[in-house]
Amino acid sequence: VQLVESGGGLVQAGGSLRLSCAAAGDTFTISAMGWYRQAPGKQRELVATITSGSGSTNYADSVKGRFTISRDNAKNTMYLQMNSLKPEDTAVYYCNAKKTRIYSDSTRTDDYWGQGTQVSVSS
Repeated sequence: VQLVESGGGLVQAGGSLRLSCAAAGDTFTISAMGWYRQAPGKQRELVATITSGSGSTNYADSVKGRFTISRDNAKNTMYLQMNSLKPEDTAVYYCNAKKTRIYSDSTRTDDYWGQGTQVSVSS
């Protein structure tokens, strides 16, 4: 699976950005996708996830009510609409896909990552 992010940039506090993540390759067994971010000197953290089946979503508390994750299955593309951006949202944002393979006696999940896109929010 190849993941390509786009849509990052520089925005003032209170502004909006929309990130996109296009998936290519063997996307059939992708069970979930998500956005993670990593600020300088900090660990990578989960921002939001969405499942492939039901489309259930999950958000970090810090972005609830401001960010919305969505997907377009026909385009194999996932989005992150970010509103009311804050300086603390500044980070490199990474797209993640989880491929799950179910065998007779086990289940295996592999993670795939995009190259990241920079989001910078000025105060």
